[in-house]
Amino acid sequence: MIMTARTVVSHFPIPQPVSHPVPHRLGVWPGMILAAAIAGFGMALRELPGLGHFSPMILAILIGIGFHNLVGTPAAARAGVVFSMRTLLRFAIVLLGLQLTAAQVAEVGATGVAVIVATLGATFLFTTWLGRRLGVDRGLTELIAAGTSICGASAVVATNTVTRAPDEDVAYAVACVTVFGSIAMFGYPLLAGPLGLGSQGYGLWAGASIHEIAQVVAAAFQNGAASGEFGTVAKLTRVMLLAPVVMTLGFLATRRARRRGADGVQPKMPMPWFVLGFVALVAVNSVITIPEGIRQGIVPATTFLLSMALAAMGLETDIAKLRAKGVRPLILGFCAFLFIAGFSLLLVMTTM
Repeated sequence: MIMTARTVVSHFPIPQPVSHPVPHRLGVWPGMILAAAIAGFGMALRELPGLGHFSPMILAILIGIGFHNLVGTPAAARAGVVFSMRTLLRFAIVLLGLQLTAAQVAEVGATGVAVIVATLGATFLFTTWLGRRLGVDRGLTELIAAGTSICGASAVVATNTVTRAPDEDVAYAVACVTVFGSIAMFGYPLLAGPLGLGSQGYGLWAGASIHEIAQVVAAAFQNGAASGEFGTVAKLTRVMLLAPVVMTLGFLATRRARRRGADGVQPKMPMPWFVLGFVALVAVNSVITIPEGIRQGIVPATTFLLSMALAAMGLETDIAKLRAKGVRPLILGFCAFLFIAGFSLLLVMTTM
């Protein structure tokens, strides 16, 4: 039998060179560098007129979404993007604990703490109830509830460590707290006079109900230094409640998984160790005086790491999937915003 060259090749194909993917060779560095560049750009944008009131985290996720959907996230960056929005995020939330002390909570007073706790709990329960009525996915509902009731984007991404919703849900929830928190930031100062709130009353209202820390600072200080300082401390007290909320959601998620399990396998509760680290650093900061020079470096570093995490979230977000969520989550975010503003105002006016 005569075999032609083509027959030989067909029977014995020439081996093709195997190409190793770029992410395997470079690890997490390309994605981390990209996320850091976006975070730095977001922080620089805050220097422009009109953008100073917005958190660099918000700007970072918007830039990340734009980059991903217009340019495309390189494959080489995938590992670093995942590392940034998981590991770096947890580390940054731990560092947030160094911005809180037990003494700051004491400054708010028992009445102020009661207003904050009641507002947070009522808002979270109302939002999750309304989310079920509107037919919004449980994961997205919990993210909007956490972002509205606790501390905006930081609470959204922290809560997602136990709810494990898609990245598009995270981006949608961040968008909701950004839009409605910005409305509160500009609207609250206009209402301070007509409502007749005192300096501490207005500061407590802002700190107990506005979504982002940066938005609280912007709104509270427009009513004077006393309102600004009290509002900032009230907001930081509210941030401290992030730990028990995330722990509770993790417990509930595990219980739901056990109820659904039909094979007898008992899933373990996701332990958010970073939350315990957050609480530990609050305790450390309460008993040890951290030098001012070190503190001035920790605060912007924490903000930058959180911005990197949000930039990474943006780099994983597809706008088409966001549009597919529809308008119901937006309605949910708006109703949650109205509820937290009205409920906290009622408490402040009846207790302060």
